Amino acid sequence: MENLKNCFLAFMVSLTLLIACKKDPKPGAPSKNGSRDELTKDSIFLYAKETYLWNDALPSYGNFNPRGFANFDAEVDALGNYKINPATGKPYDKYSFIDDGTISDELNGVSGDFGFGVFYNSGSSTDLRINYVYAGSPAAVKGLKRGDQIVKLNGRTDLDNQSNGTINFVVDAIYGSKETVNLTVKKADGSTADVSINRATYSIDPILYRNVYTAGTKKVGYFVFNSFLRISSDNNAPTALKAKLDELFAYFQSQGVTEVIVDLRYNGGGSVETADYIVNYLAPTSTNGVMHVDHYNQLMQQHKATILKNQKFKYNGQTYSFFDFDFSTQGSTSNFEKKGSLNLSRIYFIVTRSTASASELVINCLKPVIDVKLIGNTTYGKPVGFFALHIDKYDLYIPQFQTKNRNGEGDYFTGMSVDKSDYDDVSKDFGDPAERYLAYALNYAEKGNFILTASQSARISGLAMPSKRMSIEEDRRVIRELERTKFKGMIKTRKPENK
Repeated sequence: MENLKNCFLAFMVSLTLLIACKKDPKPGAPSKNGSRDELTKDSIFLYAKETYLWNDALPSYGNFNPRGFANFDAEVDALGNYKINPATGKPYDKYSFIDDGTISDELNGVSGDFGFGVFYNSGSSTDLRINYVYAGSPAAVKGLKRGDQIVKLNGRTDLDNQSNGTINFVVDAIYGSKETVNLTVKKADGSTADVSINRATYSIDPILYRNVYTAGTKKVGYFVFNSFLRISSDNNAPTALKAKLDELFAYFQSQGVTEVIVDLRYNGGGSVETADYIVNYLAPTSTNGVMHVDHYNQLMQQHKATILKNQKFKYNGQTYSFFDFDFSTQGSTSNFEKKGSLNLSRIYFIVTRSTASASELVINCLKPVIDVKLIGNTTYGKPVGFFALHIDKYDLYIPQFQTKNRNGEGDYFTGMSVDKSDYDDVSKDFGDPAERYLAYALNYAEKGNFILTASQSARISGLAMPSKRMSIEEDRRVIRELERTKFKGMIKTRKPENK
């Protein structure tokens, strides 16, 4: 469950570790004595040994030596080095991390940052832009909008991403822990403004934009979805997002929409429950049977991961543990349960290297049942998910399952390829028909292809075309570097009534 920080009983790390390590240690086995940090390091390894998707590749406790790592992050990083993907020659795991509870808060719709993101426009190495702003966030209050060009950041005007030092500077300024960021931005009308933004808490609305377009004889719905926040609380009460999604798809239905464009270009994932909910709205009316199957390691599937008995929580006044759940493939199968009467013939997904996890899950589940087109750039590649393991004051996220669709497809560790590749036009706002990715989708809906006329090409280019562009691979590298601190994940929620 995502929000364990708020629902766990008063279970101290010492009790967890005494249970996990209750036997007298043998040579090379963990000792039940040690500092708080040492016991936490032991727990990280012991939980991985039983619940990690690739636990078969992990060494013994003695060979791994958890207490020998300088910090928790270094230990978690080391866990990911053992299972190698033969297709790439590199480790599968680029996903594991340890968190202080921030992710849990964000999935519940509460954030405490500046409320905006940045990226370089249309493959330029110098044209840094605001790429999204959350309504009600500190950035929105100060008037920042998608497309605003950042010409000065914390006093610095040289923002060329060809320097690793510059990228580090940008990441630290926007996504780091600083309480204030100072910007000079150039607006669409050519005016400039100096803006100082203070970090603050605000509620996240992940639906950044919606509209319905006429493409030839078709009605095409479009919405920008930036994060898979939870649609239900720990006690199954609906969140605000659930009602907003219901209203969104009712709107599309009332407008006679037959094709939908789902803009996931900056969506790093989130709740599997929410992903399933959206899939059930987008799937054709006749769809039934398997949506996806989550595959855990053999120990989990055989109900032998006894360390999960320590992960206790309360639900409707009763106490449960994660050990109570069925992690077999049968118990981890999600079926289609069509919602609403929206009956689509095609879905376009706008994606980039930032599109990950729960976003990819939605795409993968729908591919076998409807015509799907991908526009943008190869996605991140994260067909694995996790649930938070609460250790002391931390939440540990390590891959625990791989998800596959009804056809058994789910090995997109290097990302999903697209049907139409191009650069992200950050100079235009969401919903502008001249914005490059949206223009491609609307053109396909009307004409059945991505080929734009000369006048269309001129209209979507304009000032968005830099004189010198990065290669697509370089563009992806910059995305990866800029977003290395941002959450990309697929988090499974399990309720006792569905165990």
